[in-house]
Amino acid sequence: MGSQSSKNAPDEHCDRDVVLVYGRSEDGKEYGVLRQRGSEIEAGTMRPLDEGKPIHGEVVRLKPRQESPVLFDVEVAHDARPSTGRPAKVASEQYRKGWESIWAKDRRNRSLN
Repeated sequence: MGSQSSKNAPDEHCDRDVVLVYGRSEDGKEYGVLRQRGSEIEAGTMRPLDEGKPIHGEVVRLKPRQESPVLFDVEVAHDARPSTGRPAKVASEQYRKGWESIWAKDRRNRSLN
C-alpha cells in the first residue's frame, strides 16, 4: 500500500550518458567502449582525432568519474552523423541557376519566320 511500483517510479537514469572503456587495440590508437545513453546501451570504438582525416560519428569529451578509472561522463562536442539519412545538400540555389543557364535545353522557338 505505502510502496510505489517500479513501473510508476521515474527513471533516474534517463538522461545518463556514460562510457565504460574496456579494451585497447594492439597499436594503442583505438579503445573498445560500452556507452549508456539514457536507457540504451551501445558497443563502439573510440579513436583520437587526426588532422586531415574525416570524422565518423561523434566528437566527444570524456570526464572521469570518481567511482572507477574506466568510467567517464560523455559530453558531445560535435555530431557528424547524418541526421536525415540522406546525403548532404551541397549545391546552392545560385549554383543550380548557373547550371541551368549553361546546360539546360534552349526553350526558345528557333523555327524560321
